[in-house]
Amino acid sequence: MDKKRIDKWLWAARFFKTRSLAVQEIERGHVQINACDVKPAREVKIGDVITVVQTKVPRTVVVKGISEQRGPATVAQLLYEETVQSIQQRTLIAERNRLSPEPALSIEQGRPTKRDRRQLQHDWNSRWSATSD
Repeated sequence: MDKKRIDKWLWAARFFKTRSLAVQEIERGHVQINACDVKPAREVKIGDVITVVQTKVPRTVVVKGISEQRGPATVAQLLYEETVQSIQQRTLIAERNRLSPEPALSIEQGRPTKRDRRQLQHDWNSRWSATSD
């Protein structure tokens, strides 16, 4: 057993929760083997370099093992090794996202929030109520 379908390998290595999700991401072009787009039936072997883009963050791993079934996370982590450049890039992206401002905070005017709508409704009733003097 030295080869396995890429969709099954990604599922066994716990990159995706189900095989169907792995197939969808492969078909969208978010998975590459040795810098080439692949199809779900493409076989992966030990030593292949796989790039997986999850939540807009690329992750590059080297295949270290092939598993016949999906096991616990500790076993799944033994199936691959992430490259140093990939780890550095992921930490850089995470830091950049952490430091970037929330886009919604920069909007001064626009659609009111639920809290703003309640306040507007409360103000309207207090000013124009027929029951108050």
